[in-house]
Amino acid sequence: MSGWLLAGSGRRAASAVGWGRRGTDALSGVHPVTRRFIIDMSYSAHFMDFKGSSIPSSMKKLVVTKLSPNYREAVSLQTAAVPTPGDAELLVRNRFAGINASEINHSAGRYDPSVKPPFDAGLEGIGEVVGLGLTASSQYTIGDTVAYFGRGSFAEYTVVPAKECVPVPSVKPELLTLLVSGATAYIALKRLGDLAKGETVLVTAASGGTGQFAVQFAKQAGCHVIGTCSSNEKAGFLKSIGCDRPINYTTEDLAKTLKTEYPQGIDVVYESVGGRVLELAVNSLANKGRLIVIGVISGYQTESGIPPFQGATLPVKLLMKSASMRGFFLPHFRSDYREALSSMMQMLANGKLVCEVDCGDMEQEGRFEGLESVFRAVDYLYAGKNVGKVVVEVTPPTVSSSKL
Repeated sequence: MSGWLLAGSGRRAASAVGWGRRGTDALSGVHPVTRRFIIDMSYSAHFMDFKGSSIPSSMKKLVVTKLSPNYREAVSLQTAAVPTPGDAELLVRNRFAGINASEINHSAGRYDPSVKPPFDAGLEGIGEVVGLGLTASSQYTIGDTVAYFGRGSFAEYTVVPAKECVPVPSVKPELLTLLVSGATAYIALKRLGDLAKGETVLVTAASGGTGQFAVQFAKQAGCHVIGTCSSNEKAGFLKSIGCDRPINYTTEDLAKTLKTEYPQGIDVVYESVGGRVLELAVNSLANKGRLIVIGVISGYQTESGIPPFQGATLPVKLLMKSASMRGFFLPHFRSDYREALSSMMQMLANGKLVCEVDCGDMEQEGRFEGLESVFRAVDYLYAGKNVGKVVVEVTPPTVSSSKL
């Protein structure tokens, strides 16, 4: 790598999402560390912290080599050269990566049929900046911590456009939960739920990555919250985050419980399971009820990706109740993303938001560490074992904290 000279002092640029402010960090209240301007940029268009981060010449990453809903069949662990960031890009050393139900949709090629294998796997990550392009250096410097929502997080190093990164105060996995899971619940309920104090809200798969947030946001809106789950342990967790009526569907008849305890119906349903659960949700709606579909996980592992749904009478059912059913796909709501993340980060900083993380610590094979464990983590999520967001520790923390 070509050399460069560093001198002087500078201040940290304001955050891309408006969290930082001149003088102090808006979240932590900590004064920014001293920065150094690059004063001779004639030798290189990008800058890499080899000494501070010990960047190797090669790395491991997960690659989708075959389109399939069978994740182990679709994805393989490979060795590749560590990429070099372009002018407006960051090279991020991934510390943690989030596991989403949509990993299987991604590996099956359902989101963008025009993209053919091989392509990189993983949809969100958090880590340290260890390299950056010239334009990107106006906002970031080596050692900054960032999170991002984008393809390629199942790798030891990922190049990410600087404009798509979110500055974060640390690489704690709790912050990773907000990027997809938290943002989905926050924006979906705000834009499509039209929540009003005193209403009844049903959250399916409530103890999962996004369900935990839907429960909390509905409760903050003054609603009575019902949450479905599959164990007494999960029911206990739901109670701890404010769920008024956890329903363990392995020991209770969900349809009977809803009909008996909520004869007037459910005002808002936050639904991610699909199939029979979606049918039950439609049948349980109150007059003027709103049903938000944020996923259909029960069908993702099938060839079609779509679970069976008896929908012939759906128009009549919605008509007779003046009810509505709307879908939510996070990439369609990018204009809401900045405000959602900023608000959730402030809630977390103020102790008003629980971000439960599940790294598989209680699993027989142990914690999800290293890219090899991503396969176990996906299986773990689809087996319904998780409480909170499933997260894999991609790489251990660095020994050195050198800033060059």
